[in-house]
Amino acid sequence: MTNKGEKLLRSRFQKPLAKLTKEFTASIPFDWRLYRQDITGSIAHVRMLTRQAIITQENADLILSGLMSIHEEIDNGVFDFKIELEDIHMNIESRLFEKIGDVAGQLHTGRSRNDQISLDMRLYMKEAINQTIIRLVEVQKVLLYLAEENIEVIMPGYTHLQKAQPILFPHYLLAYFEMMSRDIERFQSCLKRTDVLPLGSGALAGVTYSIDRDFLARELELNHISKNSIDAVSDRDFVLEYESNAAIAMMHLSRFAEEVIIFSSAEFGFWEIDEAYATTSSIMPQKKNPDVAELIRGKTGRVYGSLVSLLTVMKGLPLAYNRDMQEDKQFLFDVVDTLLSCLEIFSGMIRTLHINAETMHKASIGNYTLATDIADYLVRKGLSFRDAHNIVGKLVQYAASEGKNFSEMSLDEYRSFSTLFSTEIYDITVETSVADRNIPGGTAAQQVKEAIARAKEDLKLVNPS
Repeated sequence: MTNKGEKLLRSRFQKPLAKLTKEFTASIPFDWRLYRQDITGSIAHVRMLTRQAIITQENADLILSGLMSIHEEIDNGVFDFKIELEDIHMNIESRLFEKIGDVAGQLHTGRSRNDQISLDMRLYMKEAINQTIIRLVEVQKVLLYLAEENIEVIMPGYTHLQKAQPILFPHYLLAYFEMMSRDIERFQSCLKRTDVLPLGSGALAGVTYSIDRDFLARELELNHISKNSIDAVSDRDFVLEYESNAAIAMMHLSRFAEEVIIFSSAEFGFWEIDEAYATTSSIMPQKKNPDVAELIRGKTGRVYGSLVSLLTVMKGLPLAYNRDMQEDKQFLFDVVDTLLSCLEIFSGMIRTLHINAETMHKASIGNYTLATDIADYLVRKGLSFRDAHNIVGKLVQYAASEGKNFSEMSLDEYRSFSTLFSTEIYDITVETSVADRNIPGGTAAQQVKEAIARAKEDLKLVNPS
């Protein structure tokens, strides 16, 4: 029967649903993306119903055959989604009625659309989380590749976007590696709370049939079973958690994108973006614009918006399910699509950066980046750090007024600020500055090489299911 599902949903009412209401309440324009998860959940549900002798094996075989046929139709793009059937569940069920007749009505035994959509979302989320972790790992691998390829390259480190101290370029890259490691940990943690079976919760109070939830969990490869039926159908914490984690991950990408933009500019020239990831101007043919990095930076706000929007949707909802929760899917799909696409293109963009090692090294020398090292030199001579800091501050002021770098100052000039200065002061270079920071977490080459080795071992332990 055509639209059997729609008729069943209207048995309570005498009037048909207004066309505008059908369009306004329908979620099929976006939740069709859950068809694989919906059919997977239905197949497991039918197998459980058969196992529990709630429906016959003969009828189960008909339903299963019909569901697989529908799956194939959607895969091949020949399935006719109907907006009047509201959502993916009813579209599939209605088509099942067309294929196998009234036996299709047994599919919904012991199940509500409330626990059904929760299951679909959780199955989708598990896939999305694992894909996200895989993409994060790919970016981390690129960071390690760049770090090893440029293991001795020195660049200026910055605070307040002002030159601060010399650092190894690989040490800079590993800072983003650490951020993404935390991102991975957050998504792995989210996976634990997503990996929960809600089926059996019904609309909100559970079901009266002797269903086997343990069997369903095994069939669907879910490691936990929901403990409260009301919570199970009204919980979207796992969606919010993914979006929150995605917002943090996008923030990390955006910070890196910002530096890709800044450091690729003519004013810095630390690296050059590959032509495959740059665009030009419609009027200025000389331009090489970092549009990919700029779009990643811009899309970060989009992810933030989705998180805030869903938090706003959920903040005032009474238990249990409310139709407001239909709004979760568009936000989630957009966040997943945005994050995955940004990670993928970011990986390619940074892998193909052309590193200008000489430019970075030269930049690390200027602007008195060795001031702290000179202060430490005086401390080793017996001064307190505060006194040394004061002396070097005056030294910098003098050098700047004379237009000199530290290396261009005479020993007499040094000694006019402190008699503790000797010819050893000229042994302080950006190379010694980096090498002297040989403590765990420091920028010295030995520490960076050990950090790269540890990072490689950590990546081996990341195992998306």
